[in-house]
Amino acid sequence: MNNLKQTIASISAFLIGAVAFGQDVPADRVSVPFRDPSRPGMVKVNLMNGGISVNGYDGKEVVVEARLRGVKTSNKKASGGKTEGLKRIEIATTGLTVEEEDNVVSVSTGSMDRPVDLSLQVPAATSLKLGCINDGSVVVEKVEGEIEANNLNGPVTLTHVSGVVVAHSLNGEVTTQMDRVTAEKPMSFSTLNGDIDVTLPPDIKAKVKLETQNGAIYSDFEISLDRTGRGPTVEDGRKDGGKYRIMFDKGVVGAINGGGPEFQFKTVNGNIHIRKGK
Repeated sequence: MNNLKQTIASISAFLIGAVAFGQDVPADRVSVPFRDPSRPGMVKVNLMNGGISVNGYDGKEVVVEARLRGVKTSNKKASGGKTEGLKRIEIATTGLTVEEEDNVVSVSTGSMDRPVDLSLQVPAATSLKLGCINDGSVVVEKVEGEIEANNLNGPVTLTHVSGVVVAHSLNGEVTTQMDRVTAEKPMSFSTLNGDIDVTLPPDIKAKVKLETQNGAIYSDFEISLDRTGRGPTVEDGRKDGGKYRIMFDKGVVGAINGGGPEFQFKTVNGNIHIRKGK
């Protein structure tokens, strides 16, 4: 039974008549326990339209709240055609689905045309894998674990997190404030259009690779830049009928506090800020 997927909650009932006319549609809410609360768990969230907010807390369950954005019922009657004199009844459902399998909680929604905002409370020691595409932010606060946060069209903001972070946005800023960092683990912060602003513990040891094409790099750490090893990369595809290419890296490499695992910071259109925490 341990390998049997358990569908803990599937909330897709229509909320017609659940609220009075003119009122916001209430949130769908569910609490899900990990199979083994003594082990660190993982939460995976994939969202097409809407935002994701995750907060760590002292509890043992994953609490999920889903709210359909900007939907209200109305008393206004339609005019013209077959709908003359009739009131439109909104089909207001989040389609929230939450599953738990082997200490991994997966969260998704079934609403494709309207944004759904997800708010989660998770045990503080929980790893996260979050993905968001349109019309929302990815926000994480007070969580310790392996955190992977991706947002296609919006910002990623991580506050008072610890562990290992991989944060990426295509069109948005990436802001991260780390209290503690897992030793000897690489990390990555990247965006195409936006600034990167990362605060790290003052005693962090890291090799940093910094790259921005249309911006500047700022830091209050003493970063020892590596002036060696900046030779070109050669790709020879001529034997397969391809091209011979020589490329120089556009980024700079340096070390903080003597160096350590590699931290990558990359943006195309934006600045990079690396701050020393208190």
